[in-house]
Amino acid sequence: MAPAGVRTTMCIMAIYYQVVSNAPILAAYNREEFFDRPTQPPRIQSGKPRVVCGIDKKAGGTWLGINQYGLLAAVANRPKTNVPQEPRSRGLLCRELLNCRTAREAALLAAQELSSGQYAGANYVCVDAKYGAVVYGGNHVEIVELTPGLHILTNGDLNDPTDPRQQLVRRQFTLQRLDSSVTFLAVASRIFSRRPDPAGRGGVVLLGPEFGTVSSTLISLPNKTQHSILQYSNGPPCDYPYEDLSALLRQVLSTERASRKT
Repeated sequence: MAPAGVRTTMCIMAIYYQVVSNAPILAAYNREEFFDRPTQPPRIQSGKPRVVCGIDKKAGGTWLGINQYGLLAAVANRPKTNVPQEPRSRGLLCRELLNCRTAREAALLAAQELSSGQYAGANYVCVDAKYGAVVYGGNHVEIVELTPGLHILTNGDLNDPTDPRQQLVRRQFTLQRLDSSVTFLAVASRIFSRRPDPAGRGGVVLLGPEFGTVSSTLISLPNKTQHSILQYSNGPPCDYPYEDLSALLRQVLSTERASRKT
């Protein structure tokens, strides 16, 4: 079961930022939710700017998406003491962040919205090739900028040394030399598909009767649009293979490239 009061996405996410020379953004994201919550897998959404993302059919927002400007935005919940009686959907705000042109603009918008007090606790990831940040929206609002390197996020602080799941994922990544997008995605697919042992330990995937890992996403946003990669598992990735949705991502990103030529 999810912790009491959780009504939206939990996650575990890895971001390999500005290390691989031709692929500044490499990411893996496992979404954790109630299994009976209706969801639309990633598609190109209507409107401008063009966005590829999944949709939470209950609230209408998203947990992760990428827009035509190369902005990646993602959300997870975060503990918060004073939650409004009728909080606004955190997924809706994530969807709205994808209307921004840059990650810096998105992070500032997230911080502004979270400061309004109308949301339950949340972490927002806003990253593009030039700037990245995680916006904490718990008992206080804080923008934590990403430095080049490997970053791990769950439902607390970024790179938390006391979080055993974060430390497990970090150890597994550091066993490999992550010198290309292909290597990162191959390693990430194994790590983020790791099921727990019979005692329920040592897993990255959460398996439960009502709540657990409902999907997994792997992303490469390189300098060349035609090499972009989007892979999606529509269920626990230990049981559901990743599907290649790269054509959708490339179509979205090519919109901006085409507009610059005209």
